[in-house]
Amino acid sequence: MFKFFFSFFFAFFFIVNNVEGNPHNYREALAKSLLFFQGQRSGKLPPHQLLTWRSNSGLSDGRLANVDLTGGYYDAGDNVKFNFPMAFTTTMLSWSTLEYGRRMGPQIQEARAAIRWATDYLLKCATATPGRLYVGVGDPNVDHKCWERPEDMDTARTVYWVSPDKPGSDVAGETAAALAAASIVFRRVDPTYSKILLRTAQKVFQFALQYQGSYSSSLGSAVCPFYCSYSGYKDELLWGAAWLFRATNVVYYYNLIKNLGADDQPDLFSWDNKYAGAHVLLSRRALLNHDKNFVQYQQEAENFICKILPNSPSSSTQYTQGGLMYKLPESNLQYVTSITFLLTTYSKYMSFTKHTFNCGNLFITPTTLRSLAKRQVDYILGDNPLRMSYMVGYGPYFPKRIHHRGSSLPSLATHPQSIGCDGGFEPFFHSMSPNPNILVGAVVGGPNQSDGFPDERDDYSHSEPATYINGAFVGPLAYFAGAH
Repeated sequence: MFKFFFSFFFAFFFIVNNVEGNPHNYREALAKSLLFFQGQRSGKLPPHQLLTWRSNSGLSDGRLANVDLTGGYYDAGDNVKFNFPMAFTTTMLSWSTLEYGRRMGPQIQEARAAIRWATDYLLKCATATPGRLYVGVGDPNVDHKCWERPEDMDTARTVYWVSPDKPGSDVAGETAAALAAASIVFRRVDPTYSKILLRTAQKVFQFALQYQGSYSSSLGSAVCPFYCSYSGYKDELLWGAAWLFRATNVVYYYNLIKNLGADDQPDLFSWDNKYAGAHVLLSRRALLNHDKNFVQYQQEAENFICKILPNSPSSSTQYTQGGLMYKLPESNLQYVTSITFLLTTYSKYMSFTKHTFNCGNLFITPTTLRSLAKRQVDYILGDNPLRMSYMVGYGPYFPKRIHHRGSSLPSLATHPQSIGCDGGFEPFFHSMSPNPNILVGAVVGGPNQSDGFPDERDDYSHSEPATYINGAFVGPLAYFAGAH
Protein backbone atom coordinates (compact mmCIF):
# COMPACT_ATOMS: atom_id res chain seq x y z
CA MET A 1 0.00 0.00 0.00
CA PHE A 2 2.85 2.34 0.97
CA LYS A 3 4.65 1.78 -2.33
CA PHE A 4 1.40 2.05 -4.30
CA PHE A 5 0.71 5.42 -2.68
CA PHE A 6 4.14 6.70 -3.66
CA SER A 7 3.88 5.48 -7.25
CA PHE A 8 0.46 7.14 -7.53
CA PHE A 9 1.74 10.33 -5.90
CA PHE A 10 4.80 10.46 -8.17
CA ALA A 11 2.62 10.08 -11.25
CA PHE A 12 0.18 12.76 -10.07
CA PHE A 13 2.92 15.12 -8.90
CA PHE A 14 4.75 15.06 -12.20
CA ILE A 15 1.62 15.32 -14.34
CA VAL A 16 0.79 18.48 -12.40
CA ASN A 17 4.32 19.79 -12.80
CA ASN A 18 4.46 19.09 -16.51
CA VAL A 19 1.21 20.97 -17.02
CA GLU A 20 2.05 23.92 -14.79
CA GLY A 21 5.80 24.26 -15.11
CA ASN A 22 8.01 25.20 -18.02
CA PRO A 23 10.55 22.66 -19.20
CA HIS A 24 13.91 23.13 -17.54
CA ASN A 25 16.81 24.67 -19.37
CA TYR A 26 19.33 21.93 -18.69
CA ARG A 27 21.98 23.67 -20.79
CA GLU A 28 21.77 26.74 -18.57
CA ALA A 29 21.87 24.59 -15.44
CA LEU A 30 24.90 22.70 -16.82
CA ALA A 31 26.79 25.92 -17.52
CA LYS A 32 26.01 27.23 -14.04
CA SER A 33 26.93 23.95 -12.34
CA LEU A 34 30.42 24.27 -13.84
CA LEU A 35 30.70 28.00 -13.13
CA PHE A 36 30.27 27.17 -9.43
CA PHE A 37 33.75 25.63 -9.34
CA GLN A 38 35.28 29.05 -10.02
CA GLY A 39 33.85 30.18 -6.69
CA GLN A 40 35.66 27.34 -4.91
CA ARG A 41 39.09 27.99 -6.39
CA SER A 42 42.10 28.37 -4.16
CA GLY A 43 45.36 29.88 -5.38
CA LYS A 44 46.12 32.54 -7.95
CA LEU A 45 43.05 33.10 -10.09
CA PRO A 46 43.33 33.28 -13.90
CA PRO A 47 42.57 36.51 -15.80
CA HIS A 48 39.41 34.99 -17.31
CA GLN A 49 37.84 34.27 -13.88
CA LEU A 50 34.10 34.95 -14.30
CA LEU A 51 33.07 35.01 -10.63
CA THR A 52 34.92 38.28 -10.04
CA TRP A 53 33.95 38.66 -6.36
CA ARG A 54 36.56 36.00 -5.63
CA SER A 55 40.28 36.93 -5.50
CA ASN A 56 43.59 35.16 -4.96
CA SER A 57 43.87 33.12 -1.76
CA GLY A 58 46.03 30.48 -0.13
CA LEU A 59 49.13 31.67 -1.99
CA SER A 60 51.46 30.31 0.68
CA ASP A 61 49.79 26.91 0.95
CA GLY A 62 52.44 24.24 1.48
CA ARG A 63 55.06 26.63 2.83
CA LEU A 64 54.95 25.04 6.28
CA ALA A 65 56.25 21.84 4.65
CA ASN A 66 58.56 23.69 2.23
CA VAL A 67 56.53 22.67 -0.81
CA ASP A 68 54.15 24.40 -3.22
CA LEU A 69 50.58 23.24 -2.58
CA THR A 70 48.78 26.23 -4.04
CA GLY A 71 45.65 25.66 -6.09
CA GLY A 72 42.85 23.13 -5.82
CA TYR A 73 39.40 23.72 -4.34
CA TYR A 74 37.87 24.56 -0.99
CA ASP A 75 35.51 21.66 -0.38
CA ALA A 76 32.37 23.52 0.67
CA GLY A 77 31.62 26.72 2.58
CA ASP A 78 34.89 26.74 4.52
CA ASN A 79 38.50 27.54 3.64
CA VAL A 80 40.09 24.09 4.03
CA LYS A 81 41.41 21.92 1.22
CA PHE A 82 40.43 18.32 1.97
CA ASN A 83 41.90 16.12 -0.76
CA PHE A 84 39.65 13.11 -0.15
CA PRO A 85 36.39 14.79 -1.26
CA MET A 86 38.31 16.95 -3.76
CA ALA A 87 39.69 13.87 -5.50
CA PHE A 88 36.21 12.27 -5.59
CA THR A 89 34.83 15.48 -7.10
CA THR A 90 37.56 15.31 -9.74
CA THR A 91 36.82 11.67 -10.55
CA MET A 92 33.12 12.46 -10.97
CA LEU A 93 33.80 15.51 -13.16
CA SER A 94 36.05 13.34 -15.31
CA TRP A 95 33.52 10.52 -15.51
CA SER A 96 30.83 13.06 -16.45
CA THR A 97 33.03 14.35 -19.25
CA LEU A 98 33.84 10.86 -20.51
CA GLU A 99 30.20 9.73 -20.54
CA TYR A 100 28.52 12.97 -21.61
CA GLY A 101 31.19 15.15 -23.20
CA ARG A 102 29.47 14.97 -26.59
CA ARG A 103 26.30 16.35 -25.02
CA MET A 104 28.05 19.24 -23.27
CA GLY A 105 28.53 21.43 -26.34
CA PRO A 106 30.77 24.42 -25.56
CA GLN A 107 30.70 23.52 -21.85
CA ILE A 108 33.21 20.75 -22.51
CA GLN A 109 35.93 23.41 -22.26
CA GLU A 110 34.65 24.53 -18.86
CA ALA A 111 34.46 20.93 -17.66
CA ARG A 112 38.08 20.33 -18.65
CA ALA A 113 39.12 23.58 -16.94
CA ALA A 114 37.33 22.52 -13.73
CA ILE A 115 39.06 19.13 -13.81
CA ARG A 116 42.47 20.61 -14.55
CA TRP A 117 42.25 23.10 -11.66
CA ALA A 118 42.01 20.07 -9.38
CA THR A 119 44.47 17.76 -11.14
CA ASP A 120 47.22 20.41 -11.29
CA TYR A 121 46.96 20.58 -7.49
CA LEU A 122 46.67 16.80 -6.99
CA LEU A 123 49.81 16.30 -9.09
CA LYS A 124 51.71 18.65 -6.77
CA CYS A 125 50.42 16.71 -3.77
CA ALA A 126 51.57 13.42 -5.27
CA THR A 127 55.00 14.48 -6.51
CA ALA A 128 56.29 17.26 -4.19
CA THR A 129 58.08 14.97 -1.73
CA PRO A 130 59.15 11.35 -2.36
CA GLY A 131 57.35 8.95 -0.02
CA ARG A 132 54.58 11.41 0.84
CA LEU A 133 51.14 12.10 -0.53
CA TYR A 134 49.89 15.45 0.70
CA VAL A 135 46.19 15.20 1.51
CA GLY A 136 45.09 18.54 2.91
CA VAL A 137 45.91 22.13 3.75
CA GLY A 138 44.39 24.09 6.64
CA ASP A 139 43.53 23.04 10.19
CA PRO A 140 39.79 22.28 10.03
CA ASN A 141 39.31 22.55 13.78
CA VAL A 142 40.65 26.10 13.77
CA ASP A 143 39.11 27.11 10.45
CA HIS A 144 35.61 26.06 11.48
CA LYS A 145 35.72 28.50 14.41
CA CYS A 146 36.22 31.41 11.99
CA TRP A 147 33.98 33.19 9.53
CA GLU A 148 36.34 34.94 7.15
CA ARG A 149 36.92 35.25 3.42
CA PRO A 150 39.49 32.88 1.88
CA GLU A 151 41.32 36.02 0.73
CA ASP A 152 41.79 37.06 4.39
CA MET A 153 42.78 33.74 5.94
CA ASP A 154 44.92 34.27 9.03
CA THR A 155 44.64 30.77 10.48
CA ALA A 156 47.49 28.22 10.31
CA ARG A 157 47.65 26.56 6.90
CA THR A 158 48.76 23.29 8.44
CA VAL A 159 49.86 20.68 5.89
CA TYR A 160 48.79 17.05 6.20
CA TRP A 161 50.18 13.99 4.44
CA VAL A 162 50.15 10.21 4.41
CA SER A 163 53.29 8.10 4.08
CA PRO A 164 54.48 4.49 4.54
CA ASP A 165 54.37 4.88 8.33
CA LYS A 166 51.09 6.87 8.23
CA PRO A 167 49.15 5.09 5.47
CA GLY A 168 46.05 6.37 3.73
CA SER A 169 44.86 3.82 1.17
CA ASP A 170 41.45 5.50 0.95
CA VAL A 171 42.68 8.98 0.03
CA ALA A 172 45.50 7.55 -2.11
CA GLY A 173 43.11 5.19 -3.92
CA GLU A 174 40.73 8.05 -4.65
CA THR A 175 43.59 10.30 -5.79
CA ALA A 176 44.74 7.56 -8.16
CA ALA A 177 41.17 7.21 -9.48
CA ALA A 178 40.93 10.98 -10.08
CA LEU A 179 44.26 11.16 -11.93
CA ALA A 180 43.50 8.03 -13.99
CA ALA A 181 40.02 9.23 -14.98
CA ALA A 182 41.36 12.67 -15.88
CA SER A 183 44.13 11.08 -17.96
CA ILE A 184 41.43 9.69 -20.26
CA VAL A 185 39.73 13.11 -20.49
CA PHE A 186 42.96 14.74 -21.69
CA ARG A 187 44.24 11.85 -23.81
CA ARG A 188 43.43 13.49 -27.16
CA VAL A 189 43.44 17.18 -26.28
CA ASP A 190 46.72 17.18 -24.29
CA PRO A 191 48.54 13.85 -24.64
CA THR A 192 51.62 14.97 -22.69
CA TYR A 193 49.54 16.04 -19.69
CA SER A 194 47.49 12.84 -19.97
CA LYS A 195 50.63 10.70 -19.71
CA ILE A 196 51.82 12.60 -16.63
CA LEU A 197 48.42 12.08 -14.99
CA LEU A 198 48.40 8.36 -15.75
CA ARG A 199 51.97 7.76 -14.67
CA THR A 200 51.32 9.57 -11.39
CA ALA A 201 48.04 7.70 -10.88
CA GLN A 202 49.86 4.38 -11.17
CA LYS A 203 52.49 5.40 -8.61
CA VAL A 204 49.92 6.71 -6.14
CA PHE A 205 47.87 3.54 -6.52
CA GLN A 206 50.91 1.36 -5.82
CA PHE A 207 51.46 3.40 -2.65
CA ALA A 208 47.81 2.80 -1.63
CA LEU A 209 48.21 -0.91 -2.24
CA GLN A 210 51.64 -1.38 -0.69
CA TYR A 211 51.00 0.54 2.54
CA GLN A 212 47.44 -0.34 3.45
CA GLY A 213 45.57 1.55 6.13
CA SER A 214 42.95 4.22 6.65
CA TYR A 215 43.88 7.88 6.60
CA SER A 216 41.34 8.47 9.37
CA SER A 217 43.49 6.32 11.66
CA SER A 218 46.69 8.05 10.55
CA LEU A 219 45.47 11.64 10.74
CA GLY A 220 42.71 11.53 13.37
CA SER A 221 41.19 14.92 14.20
CA ALA A 222 42.69 16.54 11.10
CA VAL A 223 40.09 14.70 9.00
CA CYS A 224 37.56 13.37 11.51
CA PRO A 225 34.68 14.01 11.88
CA PHE A 226 34.84 16.16 8.73
CA TYR A 227 35.78 13.58 6.10
CA CYS A 228 36.36 10.39 8.04
CA SER A 229 36.62 7.30 5.89
CA TYR A 230 33.70 5.46 7.44
CA SER A 231 33.47 2.77 4.74
CA GLY A 232 37.13 1.76 5.06
CA TYR A 233 39.57 1.75 2.16
CA LYS A 234 38.78 -1.43 0.21
CA ASP A 235 36.20 0.47 -1.86
CA GLU A 236 38.84 3.05 -2.89
CA LEU A 237 41.24 0.25 -3.87
CA LEU A 238 38.51 -1.27 -6.05
CA TRP A 239 37.57 2.17 -7.46
CA GLY A 240 41.20 3.10 -8.16
CA ALA A 241 41.92 -0.26 -9.80
CA ALA A 242 38.73 0.04 -11.89
CA TRP A 243 39.74 3.47 -13.19
CA LEU A 244 43.30 2.37 -13.90
CA PHE A 245 41.96 -0.65 -15.77
CA ARG A 246 39.74 1.61 -17.86
CA ALA A 247 42.66 3.97 -18.50
CA THR A 248 45.22 1.26 -19.38
CA ASN A 249 43.40 -2.00 -20.19
CA VAL A 250 46.30 -3.70 -18.40
CA VAL A 251 45.45 -7.16 -17.05
CA TYR A 252 47.31 -6.44 -13.78
CA TYR A 253 44.48 -4.12 -12.73
CA TYR A 254 41.83 -6.61 -13.79
CA ASN A 255 43.47 -9.27 -11.61
CA LEU A 256 43.61 -6.82 -8.72
CA ILE A 257 39.90 -6.09 -9.09
CA LYS A 258 39.18 -9.82 -8.94
CA ASN A 259 41.51 -10.38 -5.99
CA LEU A 260 40.03 -7.61 -3.88
CA GLY A 261 37.34 -10.09 -2.97
CA ALA A 262 33.79 -9.74 -1.73
CA ASP A 263 32.24 -6.31 -2.02
CA ASP A 264 29.84 -4.53 0.23
CA GLN A 265 26.38 -4.01 -1.23
CA PRO A 266 25.53 -0.45 -0.20
CA ASP A 267 22.43 1.53 -1.07
CA LEU A 268 24.25 4.82 -1.52
CA PHE A 269 27.20 6.27 -3.41
CA SER A 270 29.32 9.12 -2.08
CA TRP A 271 32.77 10.61 -1.51
CA ASP A 272 33.16 7.98 1.19
CA ASN A 273 31.61 4.83 -0.27
CA LYS A 274 32.59 3.99 -3.86
CA TYR A 275 31.33 0.41 -4.26
CA ALA A 276 28.21 1.24 -6.29
CA GLY A 277 30.19 3.56 -8.56
CA ALA A 278 32.85 0.91 -9.14
CA HIS A 279 30.18 -1.68 -9.96
CA VAL A 280 28.50 0.58 -12.54
CA LEU A 281 31.86 1.53 -14.04
CA LEU A 282 32.91 -2.13 -14.35
CA SER A 283 29.49 -3.20 -15.64
CA ARG A 284 30.24 -1.17 -18.77
CA ARG A 285 32.54 -3.97 -19.89
CA ALA A 286 29.80 -6.56 -19.49
CA LEU A 287 27.11 -4.53 -21.24
CA LEU A 288 29.02 -2.73 -23.99
CA ASN A 289 31.87 -5.20 -24.62
CA HIS A 290 29.88 -8.38 -23.83
CA ASP A 291 32.75 -9.44 -21.57
CA LYS A 292 31.48 -12.27 -19.37
CA ASN A 293 34.27 -11.67 -16.86
CA PHE A 294 32.40 -8.56 -15.74
CA VAL A 295 28.87 -9.96 -15.43
CA GLN A 296 29.37 -10.10 -11.64
CA TYR A 297 29.64 -6.30 -11.55
CA GLN A 298 26.63 -5.90 -13.81
CA GLN A 299 24.62 -7.98 -11.32
CA GLU A 300 25.96 -5.93 -8.38
CA ALA A 301 25.08 -2.69 -10.18
CA GLU A 302 21.55 -3.96 -10.76
CA ASN A 303 21.23 -5.08 -7.14
CA PHE A 304 22.18 -1.53 -6.14
CA ILE A 305 19.59 -0.01 -8.49
CA CYS A 306 16.92 -2.33 -7.09
CA LYS A 307 17.65 -0.82 -3.67
CA ILE A 308 17.03 2.66 -5.09
CA LEU A 309 13.88 2.29 -7.21
CA PRO A 310 10.78 3.25 -5.21
CA ASN A 311 8.57 0.35 -6.37
CA SER A 312 11.22 -2.35 -6.15
CA PRO A 313 10.58 -5.15 -3.62
CA SER A 314 14.19 -4.76 -2.39
CA SER A 315 14.07 -0.96 -2.18
CA SER A 316 15.71 0.50 0.92
CA THR A 317 15.41 4.10 -0.22
CA GLN A 318 12.98 6.63 1.20
CA TYR A 319 11.38 9.37 -0.86
CA THR A 320 9.88 12.60 0.38
CA GLN A 321 6.26 13.34 -0.32
CA GLY A 322 7.42 15.67 -3.08
CA GLY A 323 9.37 12.87 -4.78
CA LEU A 324 12.96 13.48 -3.68
CA MET A 325 15.24 10.58 -2.88
CA TYR A 326 16.08 10.87 0.81
CA LYS A 327 19.12 9.10 2.20
CA LEU A 328 20.58 11.00 5.14
CA PRO A 329 19.69 14.24 6.95
CA GLU A 330 23.02 16.04 6.41
CA SER A 331 23.58 17.30 2.88
CA ASN A 332 21.16 14.80 1.38
CA LEU A 333 21.54 16.18 -2.15
CA GLN A 334 25.09 14.83 -2.33
CA TYR A 335 23.59 11.31 -2.38
CA VAL A 336 20.83 12.34 -4.76
CA THR A 337 23.22 13.76 -7.34
CA SER A 338 25.70 10.85 -7.07
CA ILE A 339 23.02 8.17 -7.31
CA THR A 340 21.29 10.05 -10.13
CA PHE A 341 24.57 10.01 -12.03
CA LEU A 342 24.66 6.21 -11.72
CA LEU A 343 21.04 5.96 -12.87
CA THR A 344 21.59 8.01 -16.04
CA THR A 345 24.84 6.22 -16.81
CA TYR A 346 23.45 2.72 -16.34
CA SER A 347 20.37 3.72 -18.34
CA LYS A 348 22.70 4.82 -21.13
CA TYR A 349 24.57 1.49 -21.07
CA MET A 350 21.24 -0.39 -21.12
CA SER A 351 19.96 1.65 -24.07
CA PHE A 352 23.03 0.83 -26.19
CA THR A 353 22.39 -2.90 -25.83
CA LYS A 354 18.58 -2.90 -25.40
CA HIS A 355 19.22 -4.50 -22.01
CA THR A 356 16.49 -4.94 -19.38
CA PHE A 357 16.44 -6.61 -15.98
CA ASN A 358 14.09 -7.37 -13.10
CA CYS A 359 13.89 -6.28 -9.48
CA GLY A 360 11.80 -9.19 -8.23
CA ASN A 361 8.63 -8.96 -10.30
CA LEU A 362 9.35 -5.36 -11.39
CA PHE A 363 10.51 -5.07 -15.01
CA ILE A 364 13.25 -2.45 -15.47
CA THR A 365 13.97 -0.72 -18.77
CA PRO A 366 16.34 2.15 -19.56
CA THR A 367 13.31 4.46 -19.39
CA THR A 368 12.63 3.36 -15.80
CA LEU A 369 16.00 4.69 -14.70
CA ARG A 370 15.89 7.75 -16.93
CA SER A 371 12.49 8.76 -15.52
CA LEU A 372 13.61 8.49 -11.92
CA ALA A 373 16.82 10.41 -12.72
CA LYS A 374 14.87 13.17 -14.47
CA ARG A 375 12.50 13.40 -11.51
CA GLN A 376 15.46 14.01 -9.18
CA VAL A 377 17.13 16.56 -11.48
CA ASP A 378 13.85 18.44 -11.98
CA TYR A 379 13.15 18.44 -8.24
CA ILE A 380 16.54 20.04 -7.58
CA LEU A 381 15.90 22.64 -10.29
CA GLY A 382 12.53 23.67 -8.87
CA ASP A 383 9.83 21.04 -9.48
CA ASN A 384 9.10 20.57 -5.79
CA PRO A 385 6.47 21.64 -3.24
CA LEU A 386 8.32 24.91 -2.45
CA ARG A 387 9.01 25.69 -6.13
CA MET A 388 12.54 26.32 -4.86
CA SER A 389 15.55 25.74 -7.09
CA TYR A 390 18.30 24.25 -4.96
CA MET A 391 20.84 25.51 -7.50
CA VAL A 392 21.85 29.05 -6.62
CA GLY A 393 21.23 31.48 -9.47
CA TYR A 394 18.96 29.13 -11.43
CA GLY A 395 15.27 30.03 -11.66
CA PRO A 396 13.40 32.85 -9.91
CA TYR A 397 13.51 31.38 -6.40
CA PHE A 398 16.69 29.90 -4.95
CA PRO A 399 18.59 29.89 -1.60
CA LYS A 400 19.76 33.40 -0.71
CA ARG A 401 21.56 32.78 2.60
CA ILE A 402 23.83 29.86 1.85
CA HIS A 403 26.40 28.67 4.38
CA HIS A 404 29.49 29.86 2.51
CA ARG A 405 32.09 32.29 3.77
CA GLY A 406 33.07 33.94 0.49
CA SER A 407 29.46 34.31 -0.66
CA SER A 408 28.18 35.68 2.66
CA LEU A 409 30.94 38.27 3.22
CA PRO A 410 31.49 41.40 1.13
CA SER A 411 34.11 41.06 -1.60
CA LEU A 412 37.51 42.75 -1.48
CA ALA A 413 36.28 45.19 -4.12
CA THR A 414 33.48 46.47 -1.87
CA HIS A 415 35.23 45.96 1.49
CA PRO A 416 39.02 46.14 1.04
CA GLN A 417 39.69 46.07 4.80
CA SER A 418 40.65 42.65 6.16
CA ILE A 419 37.95 40.68 7.99
CA GLY A 420 39.66 38.57 10.68
CA CYS A 421 38.75 35.16 12.07
CA ASP A 422 35.92 36.46 14.27
CA GLY A 423 35.15 39.50 12.16
CA GLY A 424 32.62 37.86 9.88
CA PHE A 425 30.12 36.69 12.49
CA GLU A 426 28.75 40.17 13.16
CA PRO A 427 27.16 41.66 11.17
CA PHE A 428 27.39 39.15 8.33
CA PHE A 429 26.95 35.53 9.46
CA HIS A 430 24.09 36.31 11.88
CA SER A 431 22.37 38.68 9.45
CA MET A 432 19.06 37.75 7.82
CA SER A 433 20.08 39.68 4.70
CA PRO A 434 20.77 37.73 1.51
CA ASN A 435 24.41 36.92 0.76
CA PRO A 436 26.05 39.83 -1.09
CA ASN A 437 27.81 37.54 -3.61
CA ILE A 438 25.85 35.00 -5.63
CA LEU A 439 27.71 31.69 -5.89
CA VAL A 440 26.13 30.89 -9.24
CA GLY A 441 25.50 27.18 -9.85
CA ALA A 442 26.08 26.02 -6.27
CA VAL A 443 23.80 23.14 -5.28
CA VAL A 444 23.15 23.26 -1.54
CA GLY A 445 22.59 20.38 0.88
CA GLY A 446 18.89 20.54 0.10
CA PRO A 447 15.52 20.22 1.80
CA ASN A 448 14.64 18.15 4.84
CA GLN A 449 12.61 14.97 4.89
CA SER A 450 9.38 17.01 4.78
CA ASP A 451 10.44 18.95 1.66
CA GLY A 452 11.05 21.99 3.88
CA PHE A 453 13.93 24.42 3.51
CA PRO A 454 14.36 27.31 5.97
CA ASP A 455 17.14 29.08 3.97
CA GLU A 456 19.17 29.95 7.04
CA ARG A 457 22.92 30.55 6.92
CA ASP A 458 23.67 28.66 10.13
CA ASP A 459 21.78 25.56 8.95
CA TYR A 460 24.83 24.06 7.24
CA SER A 461 23.36 20.57 6.80
CA HIS A 462 20.79 22.03 4.37
CA SER A 463 22.24 25.34 3.17
CA GLU A 464 25.91 24.52 2.53
CA PRO A 465 27.06 23.79 -1.03
CA ALA A 466 29.91 21.37 -1.73
CA THR A 467 32.09 20.48 -4.69
CA TYR A 468 31.05 16.82 -4.58
CA ILE A 469 27.35 17.70 -4.85
CA ASN A 470 28.01 19.62 -8.06
CA GLY A 471 30.71 17.23 -9.27
CA ALA A 472 28.16 14.44 -9.52
CA PHE A 473 25.36 16.68 -10.87
CA VAL A 474 27.26 17.77 -13.99
CA GLY A 475 26.77 14.36 -15.67
CA PRO A 476 22.98 14.12 -15.34
CA LEU A 477 22.60 17.76 -16.43
CA ALA A 478 24.72 17.07 -19.50
CA TYR A 479 22.72 13.92 -20.19
CA PHE A 480 19.42 15.81 -20.24
CA ALA A 481 20.89 18.89 -21.93
CA GLY A 482 22.00 16.71 -24.83
CA ALA A 483 18.64 15.00 -25.07
CA HIS A 484 16.92 18.14 -26.40
